[in-house]
Amino acid sequence: MTIEVDLYYTMRSPYCYLVAPTVADLVARYDLDVQLKPVYPLAVSDSTFFEKVNPLWPPYLQKDTKRIADRLNIPFRWPRPDPIVQDMATRKVAAEQPYIRKLTHFAQIAAERGKGLEYVVAVSALLYSPEVDGWDQGDHLRDAMAGAGLDLSEFASIADKEADRLETAVVGNREAQLATGHWGAPLFVHEGEIFFGQDRIVDLVWHLERAGLQKR
Repeated sequence: MTIEVDLYYTMRSPYCYLVAPTVADLVARYDLDVQLKPVYPLAVSDSTFFEKVNPLWPPYLQKDTKRIADRLNIPFRWPRPDPIVQDMATRKVAAEQPYIRKLTHFAQIAAERGKGLEYVVAVSALLYSPEVDGWDQGDHLRDAMAGAGLDLSEFASIADKEADRLETAVVGNREAQLATGHWGAPLFVHEGEIFFGQDRIVDLVWHLERAGLQKR
């Protein structure tokens, strides 16, 4: 029996990036279907987020994520350019967000085709690659998507023609996420049980095995 899990994922969260390969490995090993639910980062979905956050949090985030990446042996460097257009001195987030909008709409298209996990694994690895300056330039994004069996030109055409529908879908994902009882990502949801954070994978697997999860 295939077990289905919803995964609420943002294309800027380093914790989402760091958990993506582990999730892909779980899908390969278990009779597990992960349904991607792309959402915007809090910087976009909550305009007051950076007004409320403790100033000690951003530097801790950088140290913590680098440490986790080192432990997991996952290449890691903050994306260049940042998917969120933001003045880091003032923390003010720009009204127009072309990068995160495109990345998230593409994620929604991939999810609708049953290729959401493949998309986020490939594209998040591109964003956080220490070897790539300007992930938005040249063929970087095209090649990353092609590696996941996805066509950038096709996605770009759909995103342009169906922008309003895709935006509605992403907003709907956010509403469904909040309805589960949590606001953060990565967030795993199975039949009302929620698991927040990349460090809850062990608990998630324990829960799913109790629910009947079997190895392939």
